Amino acid sequence: MDERQRAQVLGALQGAGGLTEDVAALVGTQTGVPEAEVYGAGSFFHLLDDTAVKLRMCTGLSCAMKGSRELLTAAQAAGLPAAECSCLAACDLAPAALREREVLPEFGSAELDAAGGDWHAVRPEQAAWCGAVDALPGELAMDLAGERDRSGDAFARAAELGAGAVIAEVDAAGLQGRGGAGFPAAFKWKAVRRETAETRYVVLNADEGEPGAFKDREVLLRRPDLVVEGLAIAAAAVGAREVWCYLGAESGGPWRSLPAEIDAAKGAGLYDGIAFHLHAAPGAYICGEETALLEALEGKRGMPRLKPPFPTQVGLWGRPTLIHNVETIACVPAIVRNSGAWFAGLGRTGPGTKLYCLSGHVARPGVYEAPLGVSLDELLEAAGGVVGELKAFSPGGASSGFLPASESGRPLDFKSLAEVGSMLGSAGIVVLNDAVNMAEAALIQLRFFEAESCGQCAPCRIGTRFLREALEEAQRPGDGEARRAALRHVADAAWQMNEGSICGLGQAAPLPLTSALKWFPEDFEA
Repeated sequence: MDERQRAQVLGALQGAGGLTEDVAALVGTQTGVPEAEVYGAGSFFHLLDDTAVKLRMCTGLSCAMKGSRELLTAAQAAGLPAAECSCLAACDLAPAALREREVLPEFGSAELDAAGGDWHAVRPEQAAWCGAVDALPGELAMDLAGERDRSGDAFARAAELGAGAVIAEVDAAGLQGRGGAGFPAAFKWKAVRRETAETRYVVLNADEGEPGAFKDREVLLRRPDLVVEGLAIAAAAVGAREVWCYLGAESGGPWRSLPAEIDAAKGAGLYDGIAFHLHAAPGAYICGEETALLEALEGKRGMPRLKPPFPTQVGLWGRPTLIHNVETIACVPAIVRNSGAWFAGLGRTGPGTKLYCLSGHVARPGVYEAPLGVSLDELLEAAGGVVGELKAFSPGGASSGFLPASESGRPLDFKSLAEVGSMLGSAGIVVLNDAVNMAEAALIQLRFFEAESCGQCAPCRIGTRFLREALEEAQRPGDGEARRAALRHVADAAWQMNEGSICGLGQAAPLPLTSALKWFPEDFEA
């Protein structure tokens, strides 16, 4: 079977409306993929498997604090075919809902009343929507509020420099992966470049789904020119002629802005010889993990691969592949224009600027570009302060756990946060005030990880359920000793998940609970 025939499976299922009756057989006939394998792939993804659900309410932390669970109950009571879903990358516009691939920001009771039981009437179709963006004083690498530039001058400059010099500039910049891992970008570029295979690929990871993170959404909506030019520069540098863009389930707006930018660049004669392909993700947080994303692109269930080999060696369809997050690739044009040393000098405790997402109990939620190493105190000052009194914050999305207010002056970078058992991750900062019970906040995050575990490895599959059940048991009214006993094995389970899980989801999933227990033990006694 041709490898690209299988890659058509998920797109064909989306076109057919998901796994409705007999559709697996139909898609199997169209693609040549056995019906059982079509069903197996389709049943993995939320937007393909449960086709009866037409409206999905986000129950991530920021949306839950704005009453999304109560809205979901009201929607179901009103007769809407509604269900909960994980993060929609709209934490700054909470509560958010998803209708097909369109995010409905600030979705409230007024919209439910207007719907009158008809999910089609929930909200008129939106051409695009953006949240708030701002920047701390200083030089900018991305400048989300700036004008789009289709001149291709950075790409032309890269052609003058040559592949080796471009990679050297990325190396000098110290650019680290902005999707969560913080891995040196130049290391990946060098690894793909030195492979001997003639066919190589560049893949854009735009499957943003970490609760608290929504920066990539804003980059794609506001500055798709940086993304397209960065991808073209990367492809030329590593010797790739095809770029694959994997856009998340909530990407209605970016699904319009990114291809429009690609078409405009093509019409202007830019980036000749590089083919861009777009793939609509059918809903699975785990596909933010790079190898799970590759599996989905190939038309399979989105389960992480064992490493090694790494994608730089054996990636998409077995070829060397460079995979980058949206924010990471959007930094590349500025590095080529201004030099790696310039970019490295923009940060405080690390290289470059960083897009920080602020949501939760903050006056002006939004995306803030600031030097890497800025503190939460500085971001909050720019965002109008906390609504209430600061109690805790999640510095890097659900995967980073929680930190107390006493850490708000700590530099928000990869190293400083690791020193207190947390991580910068995707810099999805959720601010929690003193009205929040941290046991409840941890439970919301645990439910997310349990729902989004792919189930491939036992430590994660069993561990996420165990932690959630243990915390629910500990919250039941009754004898205090019995409730404390329910949490007795949390540390052991967390160790096993960290040591035995295939990917970062299982390794990070215990952090919301273990960090809340560490910093806020009194909330578990209440």
